[in-house]
Amino acid sequence: MPNLILRTGTELINPFKLLERVGICKGWHVADLGCGATGHFVLPAAQMVGGEGKVYAVDIQRDVLEHVDRLAKREQFFNIHTVWADIDVYGATRIEPGTLDLCLLINNLYLSSNRPALIREMARLTKPGGRILVVEWKTVATPIGPSQDHRLTPEQSRNICHSPFMEYLDEIDVGHSHYGLLYERTEVEVEAD
Repeated sequence: MPNLILRTGTELINPFKLLERVGICKGWHVADLGCGATGHFVLPAAQMVGGEGKVYAVDIQRDVLEHVDRLAKREQFFNIHTVWADIDVYGATRIEPGTLDLCLLINNLYLSSNRPALIREMARLTKPGGRILVVEWKTVATPIGPSQDHRLTPEQSRNICHSPFMEYLDEIDVGHSHYGLLYERTEVEVEAD
């Protein structure tokens, strides 16, 4: 595995520090739901889980996934798998249910048009005892990011994520522009529709 150096964006959120903070380990299976084109979390996660691990880059935009795929090949990460899916549709993500050690939702909760389905989808994919990390923009003004009226407070995000499938563990400092909410997947089974 190559030693990855990110060229942009680490000032806003340092993915290595954040993934380390949530306890990522070699051999883990990780998914970044709504990953975006830069591979900002996908590539560091791939390096950190190593060749025995898997990282799923999930997005609804095919061109985003093509770009991530090119980045992965260029950086020689063969443990990255792109998955085209609408994360707001329960059961749409083609990853084996209950197999993820870590499910990431970075700057996507506020965009979701079907938050209950999104929460159930994260739970469906994550194994009991696995981790779920939700990162959102703080409600303070920042030079980039969504308008303040589209941002969620940590309390709003916790209320949205409140579920029998996810136990809240901690709020994580993610820098001056973001906060993180860490959950553990409970043993409660997610029923099929």
